[in-house]
Amino acid sequence: MVDLVIIRSMKHQEIAKKIISLKSADLQLRNNLIEEGELSDGYNTAMKNMHNSNAEILDEIIDTIGYPTIELVGIEASEAAWLVIQHAIEKPSFMIKCLKLLQQVSNNNSTYLTQVAYLQDRIAVFQGRLQLYGTQFDWDKQGELSPQDYDDIIKVNQRRKSIGLNTLQEQTKVIRRQAKMENQSPPSDYHKRKEEMDEWRKRVGWIEG
Repeated sequence: MVDLVIIRSMKHQEIAKKIISLKSADLQLRNNLIEEGELSDGYNTAMKNMHNSNAEILDEIIDTIGYPTIELVGIEASEAAWLVIQHAIEKPSFMIKCLKLLQQVSNNNSTYLTQVAYLQDRIAVFQGRLQLYGTQFDWDKQGELSPQDYDDIIKVNQRRKSIGLNTLQEQTKVIRRQAKMENQSPPSDYHKRKEEMDEWRKRVGWIEG
């Protein structure tokens, strides 16, 4: 846990460097897990711990300076903050808090609309609701990475186009190609994994037990 006194004494430039370092550590660990062939084997403990720690640090930063917009911390740090938020999957209240802040920011700056779409979809999936933009993927029964549940495909593609995204069909090809490059593999037992995911969602507070 970062001392709030330290954060409050940091200049925005220093805070930006701190946020970027959180992202860098996250991606480095992910690359290590890919090389070791452990990325698809459940939620890795080291990764979970890093995601939770990064979320706590960023939450303190946000409480101090507000949402880390481009104007406050620069493009690189602002995008790094969004990645940390996306990965804070065991912190429902934090992710929802950040979505509300990000939506407020996007009202005056369309730059953030894609980030809002991804975070909104991510939260919806964890809460058992339909995606609006189809940004979240997972392994299906056939062992393919596919978009998680969404509403009408025509409306989804219209929404995606309105914020500069490709079609869901095109993105599915991109996601599957990337998974092959990273040697990702589907779970050995689809139904068991689904049950474990539901238990996890209850445990961390995304859905009621």
